[in-house]
Amino acid sequence: MPKEKVTITLDRAKAESARSLLGAGSKSEVGDIALDRLIRTERLRHDVAAYRRVPPRGAEAQLALMDSPDLDDATDWEMLYAEEGD
Repeated sequence: MPKEKVTITLDRAKAESARSLLGAGSKSEVGDIALDRLIRTERLRHDVAAYRRVPPRGAEAQLALMDSPDLDDATDWEMLYAEEGD
């Protein structure tokens, strides 16, 4: 995605602290990472809110009551769904 130069006002100490924590090379990179994480978090928050508005019914509700011993397996889900750059 093409990038565009913008001007924003930041607390320098916060920006530097974030840059240091992330190991980012610049404040621009910090801003890009922060926006990516904000977008991902807000999409998840919206999804959770949508699921809460429509409770499961019928067969969906029955799934929650089932024993699920097969879910405890040796699959490394974190590795399978690791995101690049994190």
